[in-house]
Amino acid sequence: MLNRIRSAVASALKPVASSLAALGLSPNQITVIGLVVSVLSAYVFYLSYPLWGGILLLLAGFFDIIDGAVARITGKVTKLGGILDSILDRYSDLIVIGAILLAGLCDPLWGIIAMIGSVMVSYIRARGEVEGVNMSSVGLMERAERMVILAISAIVGYTWAGIILLAILTHITVAQRLWHLMRSLSPR
Repeated sequence: MLNRIRSAVASALKPVASSLAALGLSPNQITVIGLVVSVLSAYVFYLSYPLWGGILLLLAGFFDIIDGAVARITGKVTKLGGILDSILDRYSDLIVIGAILLAGLCDPLWGIIAMIGSVMVSYIRARGEVEGVNMSSVGLMERAERMVILAISAIVGYTWAGIILLAILTHITVAQRLWHLMRSLSPR
């Protein structure tokens, strides 16, 4: 859902992306900065400061958007960059949810279910794309939505509710994507 407006957001952030490119930052460096901010967010969550963890998670999301914008501006869009971005996004997702779980900010079962769902949403997309199926914007909970729900729930003091929402909605998204794949790959 939010990925549909991603290009509009990227256009609005073009001046920032141009500035970062002018500083000599590569898209991959910005991706790594985003991971570092996610790790800081996780650490703050682990220390049981969900408000600041949520704010840092939104900042990490900013870097997740801006790295692609810098890649397009500088003409450095590469397959390797896309793979690096995807891998570091998975680490980020799991580190943040894991820290929330370890801090006791959510029920452990819901935290584990949310972790599994977050990984499976990304896995089914990658698997579908390997088979040549366009998986963009299929399902409710792409990464941007997951980050926003978790960050906002933490900022307003209901981290546990954000984790429950992730746990439920990520698995609904997996089912939506599986249905889309089955329809796309079935002989007609």
